Amino acid sequence: MKITRRSTFALPLAALAQQSEGVKRYVRFLKDGRTAYGLMDGGRIRELRGSPLAGDVFSGAVHPSSSVKLLYPMEPPKVIAVGLNYRSHLGERPVPKQPEIFFKPTTCLQNPGDPILIPRDAKNVHYEAELVIVVGKKLKNASLAEAQAGIFGYTCGNDVSERDWQKGDLQWWRAKGSDTFGPMGPMIATGLDIGRSGIELRVNGETKQKQVLSDLIFDCPTCVQQISRYVTLEPGDVIFTGTPGTTTAMKAGDVVEVEIDGIGMLRNPVKAG
Repeated sequence: MKITRRSTFALPLAALAQQSEGVKRYVRFLKDGRTAYGLMDGGRIRELRGSPLAGDVFSGAVHPSSSVKLLYPMEPPKVIAVGLNYRSHLGERPVPKQPEIFFKPTTCLQNPGDPILIPRDAKNVHYEAELVIVVGKKLKNASLAEAQAGIFGYTCGNDVSERDWQKGDLQWWRAKGSDTFGPMGPMIATGLDIGRSGIELRVNGETKQKQVLSDLIFDCPTCVQQISRYVTLEPGDVIFTGTPGTTTAMKAGDVVEVEIDGIGMLRNPVKAG
């Protein structure tokens, strides 16, 4: 099957309408053996002195985007995820009364362009395209307004899941937490009206999932508020918000793309572990 190749930094046409003076896009990158954060500015990256959570404090260095290796765009203290958050994904299951939350280990995260590795004994590994929240403030027992204000920005994620393990194990520690089962990136968008965006997943160029983000059963502030009631959220924490539609198994040799309007495209090849 022919694979459509697009630049990691390319934004879809629908996203162009969302570009405005208030939208910024941040990346974390590797350059000459050194890791740094930066602000995307056209085809270049303006390097920051520290995390974008600390504000736009520039180092003065500027890099062509083609000269760096993109990393997942935030190093989070915690990776939290929401299940069953689109009606199109529920099947025969009832609509949840509150956001259903689980954890993924930070070691599951994978960079844009790097492979999703299928463990040797895994038989049924699925993709899950997801919007990911990046938390910008410490939050405990947040109101909805505080939860909204505490969201720094958004990125793309793939909540890779081994369905047989998910059904058979007591916990989802390996079904959703195996190494490379959390690709994330390529950048964090801030100031974006996420309710106007759509999400799409392609395998080898063929669309497998497509949904508007306004279809979330529980919107982003509601998810943040619910989590903060029980678990203190810290700056940099990320929250995968659920996947739409149905999913199917991936195989070695596939290329999976998750694209969200206004953020960009996350592409990962699939390889045997």
